[in-house]
Amino acid sequence: MPTDVRISIIYYSLTGTVAEIAREMAETAEKEGAEVRLRKVPDAASATDKAAAPAGAAPAGDTVEVPVACVDDLLWADGVLLGSPTRFGNIAGPLKSFLDSLGGAWQKQQLADKVYSGFTATGSLHGGQESTLLALMTSFHHFGGVVVAPGYTSPEKFADGNPYGTAHCTEDRTRPVDDTTRTAARIQAARVARFARAITAA
Repeated sequence: MPTDVRISIIYYSLTGTVAEIAREMAETAEKEGAEVRLRKVPDAASATDKAAAPAGAAPAGDTVEVPVACVDDLLWADGVLLGSPTRFGNIAGPLKSFLDSLGGAWQKQQLADKVYSGFTATGSLHGGQESTLLALMTSFHHFGGVVVAPGYTSPEKFADGNPYGTAHCTEDRTRPVDDTTRTAARIQAARVARFARAITAA
């Protein structure tokens, strides 16, 4: 399959859950024939965030090898998947800071006409998954992007029940990323790659 579409997957992960979802998406996008950049946002966790991490855990400690995201990773891409854990039903500070750094590119309309989609994780079942994904979509609209949510476009999406994006509940860090979440991540990544390819070919 020719590599004719470019996908950037950019995430912030404190405990590694969002990073694991991002890796699943990256593998799927590559299988769909996309050239993929997997990038993490630098850790700027507050003292509160660091205190919330499991004892001895470093933020996204298993992703040391993943390059740090920069503006060029968005400019390069035809499609962008952004991931963040939720903070009080909103985007975590480090990813929000990264979004805030895109003002120059936004003013030049360099973020427009790309496909965007989001993913998240929470500690509790109703901990703000949907509101975090919708907050990400607000930024996508301001970019002039094409928002591609997974919707209920596959029977498997009814299992995770979230049409806005992939979201995993860790149940206070007792529940690792499972097959339901991985399936949702694969569906979303494949859909983003497909729509990004269609837009670039138009």
